[in-house]
Amino acid sequence: MPARTGEQFLEGIRGDTRELWLGSDRVEDVTTHPFLAGGARAIASVFDAQHKYADDCLMPDPETGEPINVSHMIPRSLDDLLRRRRGLERIAATTVGMMGRTPDYMNVTFAGFAGRSNDWVGLDGANARGAENLVRFQKRLARDDLSLTHTLVHPTVNRSKEMEILGNPVPMHKVGETKDSIIVSGARILATLAPYADELAVYPGFPLMEDGTEDYALSFSIPMSTPGLIFLCRDSTLTPQSTPFDRPMSTRFDEQDAFVIFDEVEVPKDLVFIDCNREVYNSVMAISWWPNIMQQTTVRALTKLEFAYALASRMAEAVGDKSDITTDMLGELACYVEMTRNAIVASEQLCRDYGDGVVFPDDRALHPMRSLLTDWIPRALEIIMLIGSHNLLATPSRAMLDDERLRPLIDVYLATANDEGAEGRSALFRLAWDFVGSGLAGRTELYERFYLGSRARNRKLMHLSAKEVAGVRMTSADEIRARGAQLLDGILAVST
Repeated sequence: MPARTGEQFLEGIRGDTRELWLGSDRVEDVTTHPFLAGGARAIASVFDAQHKYADDCLMPDPETGEPINVSHMIPRSLDDLLRRRRGLERIAATTVGMMGRTPDYMNVTFAGFAGRSNDWVGLDGANARGAENLVRFQKRLARDDLSLTHTLVHPTVNRSKEMEILGNPVPMHKVGETKDSIIVSGARILATLAPYADELAVYPGFPLMEDGTEDYALSFSIPMSTPGLIFLCRDSTLTPQSTPFDRPMSTRFDEQDAFVIFDEVEVPKDLVFIDCNREVYNSVMAISWWPNIMQQTTVRALTKLEFAYALASRMAEAVGDKSDITTDMLGELACYVEMTRNAIVASEQLCRDYGDGVVFPDDRALHPMRSLLTDWIPRALEIIMLIGSHNLLATPSRAMLDDERLRPLIDVYLATANDEGAEGRSALFRLAWDFVGSGLAGRTELYERFYLGSRARNRKLMHLSAKEVAGVRMTSADEIRARGAQLLDGILAVST
């Protein structure tokens, strides 16, 4: 099957048998559920966009020649990375960066894994079958144009014992085996995009340091409708009264998040990438994941920051705010935009061979973004809130604007400095509120702060990063310190 359209995607998830709960509802059809249908249409628009912008978004499958999304590309040159970026930009634009887990997120992940599939083979070829399964899956992911979600993290029951895995029944682990399958139980968080995915992937989140934890060292991908898989969604950010005018983002871009329970789930062995191999489990993420996923997610963050800058500027124009403090904050936003763009460009232009014939972005330009964006995006939301101030709450609804008695009064008392009018002003500031102050806004801010790990954790990793992993040069605090130490020693030599 070549790259799918939006309708083909919707048909694929319409009325399947996944066990997905939202509030008190066991959801039968996510494409028609009042709190989920908008998100389904938004993901459908991503699939439609790849055809609308085919020159940027599609490429021929290297083996079959059929069109597939460029996010499935295993890059082997700078030109490949630049071409992939154009496709990622088109995808991010469909949701103005609000949906962090559009299918391209997982596509670049597995393209990176498949590009260095030897990392999955393990010592003495102990995991050769798993590596073969992964390569075969990546091809199917591309050719069937699947929407894939994943779940990485063990649930927190007792933070003081969070890293004590052995004997803990909560983290997902292997509990049995048949001739053709393994059986897993436990739980993981979170499966963002769960209502809108065709399959669920499980792969390493954090290393397993305890001896004897092999049963927890698992990786695989299975259909969302697999018996025993249970998805418990968080509350929707919508209300029954929500309309696209009143809640322009919440009605479209709530990608949902789900707690995943594995209740004796059978996973066919042909779909297993790691089966209780702790050595492979602890090593495969180090090389191929970060450079690829960080290109995708930094492109998405850039799109979101560009949108935030345009929104803040338009709000200031609407109320004639040319004050120094507002101009300063707009300039701050512009700085975040350009620094994020610089990181993407630098990572591409300094791309290098990571072995096995693959060329990935230079991770040194991207790793700092893991912590910086957790500050910059929440700060962008704060700036919009400061510029909007009380105007964010003076926003007549669609019903108020349509009322014959109220409309003439609204036109007088909620006019704008730039002649955009009361309706345009209300639409603008309602959009801003949905972006920074609604339930959706709160959820997305939480996402931006933690989806790649906390700011503190990522800063520690920057300082403690290893110089070399599996023969591949990575971001290294040692290199940074060495360059600075030469300067420091020179000054000390003179001063003493």
